[in-house]
Amino acid sequence: MVQARTVDALLREAHPDCRTEIVVIKTTGDKIRDRPLAEIGGKGLFTKELDTALVAGDIACAVHSMKDMETALADGIDVAAVLPREDPRDAFLSPVADRIADLPEGAVVGTTSLRRQAQILDRRPDLSVVTFRGNVDTRLEKLRAGTVQATLLAMAGLNRLGRTDVGAVPLEPDELLPAAAQGAVAITVRTGDTAMRETMAPLDHRTTNVCVTAERAFLAALDGTCKTPIAALAQMTGNNDVSLRGLVATPDGTVRRDGTCNASAADIAVAAHELGLELKAAMGRHMPR
Repeated sequence: MVQARTVDALLREAHPDCRTEIVVIKTTGDKIRDRPLAEIGGKGLFTKELDTALVAGDIACAVHSMKDMETALADGIDVAAVLPREDPRDAFLSPVADRIADLPEGAVVGTTSLRRQAQILDRRPDLSVVTFRGNVDTRLEKLRAGTVQATLLAMAGLNRLGRTDVGAVPLEPDELLPAAAQGAVAITVRTGDTAMRETMAPLDHRTTNVCVTAERAFLAALDGTCKTPIAALAQMTGNNDVSLRGLVATPDGTVRRDGTCNASAADIAVAAHELGLELKAAMGRHMPR
């Protein structure tokens, strides 16, 4: 809702005469909070109801956390704009430690992200990772109750909610590489709706769009599902060049392959796709299915 209201405000600013209405659509991913996404259908659980409404013409556009979007969009849907990216890093929350490395031996960490799980266990195989879903307040309450000793959230979500009170410690990409497109908000429209695409054009942030497009190209090359721990982060390095770092691992963190690529903004998506294919080949039989 915060993201939808942000888009609403930006549209009114870009088009003062624009009339808007926010339509709330509850997704399957919002409704089911007691099981890992990989068990109930994956990323599409946060988008399919909005996709259906968009294609049917019930809404003119849809607002998504881009990391929740499938790499292959549903037929009849295009990304019209990507907002300026929030902080892409993960946030570490714990009452007993300031970093993953400082957690006591055998500590329990709550997360449903296989990407986070794999990287945590790669660094700390002694830790126990358990399923931990729910909204921010639900997770914080479980943390306070001692159900787990630590959990991880997206810095972007905390920042958008104004939750500076939770004591979150940002984790640098060298410690925990974020999900592809983490922190980015996408606006989708119907394919062929030229008028709506033009309406959204002023909201598009080129740098963010270039970077997340490359990250999603890397993800697509790996053909990853919610059962595949994959991470990627692209950043502009100046002179219109982009650097991307990506990784793929087994859920238990015992096998991990990392790589980087550098290219111009125009070529980084192709380079990212090639890097994804290289890492997939390097994983061989260990590649999760």
